[in-house]
Amino acid sequence: MPTNLIRPDDPALHDEPVVAVATLVGATGSTSKKLGAKMIVGASGRLVGGVTIGGCVDAQVIEAADALVAGGEAKRFLSISLDDDEAWEIGLTCGGTVDVLLQRVRPRDARDPLVAAHRRAAALVDDGETAVIVTPLDGGDPRTVVEAEAPAPSAGVFLDRVAPPTTLVIVGAGQIAMSLTALARELEMRTIVVDGRERYATRERFPCADDIRVGMPSEVVAEIRHTKRVAVVLVAHDYKYDLPVLRALLRSPVGYIGMLGSKKRGSAVRDMLRDEGYSGDEIARLHSPIGFDLGGRGSAEVALAILSEIVAVQYGKRA
Repeated sequence: MPTNLIRPDDPALHDEPVVAVATLVGATGSTSKKLGAKMIVGASGRLVGGVTIGGCVDAQVIEAADALVAGGEAKRFLSISLDDDEAWEIGLTCGGTVDVLLQRVRPRDARDPLVAAHRRAAALVDDGETAVIVTPLDGGDPRTVVEAEAPAPSAGVFLDRVAPPTTLVIVGAGQIAMSLTALARELEMRTIVVDGRERYATRERFPCADDIRVGMPSEVVAEIRHTKRVAVVLVAHDYKYDLPVLRALLRSPVGYIGMLGSKKRGSAVRDMLRDEGYSGDEIARLHSPIGFDLGGRGSAEVALAILSEIVAVQYGKRA
């Protein structure tokens, strides 16, 4: 689940009668990627998430959240001044301010407006839609709409955009795949492991995978919805797996396609695809050798290199 969609009805908070939900709604010089970060502060003292990466800002937010939970106000707005060091911690180049909205919520009450808004956003994200939680900062209840129906940005309203997570499809259930699923969880990616060998693609070997599918990889991959938020990595190192999957993907809208192998192997595969009529632009979508050259050769190091490249491609960066 995306970090800016921490649901007040999370099972971790089932025993909390009241919580405060803190949302970063403004920051001098920030980018939109920073906004929307959330922290939930329970009456018991339990903390979920964070408004920044920690430090003085979160400490002030927690203090205000405790007071909100204990006092009974429905909402409170904080504007916190930062010095240069504090601003650098959250990605700003110099001192400024951060604005935080605190809302008092009863997690077990389905009628609570914020609980309802987050549930609606979660349902949309689960269906592959991008949701926008529209929150009036000066009063009124939040509501959730699909992105196409969101209002234009304006003063006094915070638009919290919640996109579906990246789906990482891993073809080949080897050691690198095992490391990929573990590291991808930290990046909040949804992982699907695909392999034709039932003995390899097991829950015991892949406890961190969201989905494990046994079958001919080209057929399984074809069943997955192809969008720009899908990344496919071929780590089986087997032509009978790789080529059929590539044929199914190179003309699809998936956001990333990578194949494990040497430069020589990558060149050979590209030549085969060219002979089959694939264009230069289509073949250029294939990342092989896969991942950034970080120098490591262990399974976890290769997985890190692959995920680094996927993240870079998502943000339009190239090494």
